[in-house]
Amino acid sequence: MIHLDTDIEGKQMYFGQAQKDLKKFGLFIGGNWEYDSGMFDGIVHRDDGETIYIRLPFQVIDGELDHKNALIEFEKPFIIKHVVNIGLDKDENSLLTVTGFAQFQEPKDKDGYIHNKSKWEEFGEELVGDILDKL
Repeated sequence: MIHLDTDIEGKQMYFGQAQKDLKKFGLFIGGNWEYDSGMFDGIVHRDDGETIYIRLPFQVIDGELDHKNALIEFEKPFIIKHVVNIGLDKDENSLLTVTGFAQFQEPKDKDGYIHNKSKWEEFGEELVGDILDKL
């Protein structure tokens, strides 16, 4: 995991507007959100079972996350790499994966080693800067 030093930390927005604006950059609300917190995730690189994501975590300051008028405040963004097994799972959910009913498989490594960290740190900080310029 690479933490990014950006100006988004501490910025506040309404959840509905953030969701609409960040979608333009390929960032979507992550699946493991709570009513008081969540993350916007986007894929920045994918290669042969390795996926590098940018994540913009946030806390809900006022309201609840299932409402578009919830006020959110961004926390320190980061880059993370997931490594997944290529091929079929060999567990009780394999049939679901083969038939297409299981969309995602559990990552083999949720926080994989990121080669060339300075490259991804620079890339992530520039991306967040570009996002902030257009919000």
